[in-house]
Amino acid sequence: QVQLVESGGGLVQAGGSLRLSCAASGRIFSIDNMTWYRQVPGKQRELVAFITSGNSTNYAYSVKGRFTISRDNAKNTMYLQMNSLKPEDTAVYYCNADETKGTKWYQYWGQGTQVTVSS
Repeated sequence: QVQLVESGGGLVQAGGSLRLSCAASGRIFSIDNMTWYRQVPGKQRELVAFITSGNSTNYAYSVKGRFTISRDNAKNTMYLQMNSLKPEDTAVYYCNADETKGTKWYQYWGQGTQVTVSS
């Protein structure tokens, strides 16, 4: 089993920055894609950014140019650098990772970290 633990959330003023981390531990075989999602109460969880094992990235339109996703495979850790934060970025941010072991595909979720941006 793989555990994901997010950290780095908090309260920040609009225009500020935060850096989220997601550390994977446990019985890791080879993590493929890693993704950041966010969710506001009463709304569906939305994809924020993802990064492949080969470091290809993609972003939601709403965060493009402001957020940067990266990963350190040696540390099994993913990051999300969030700049120019807006109140609408307020949400619980979750990390997600997947891996394939033989013919089986596994997906893991972290517990979430709260990001609050004040106006």
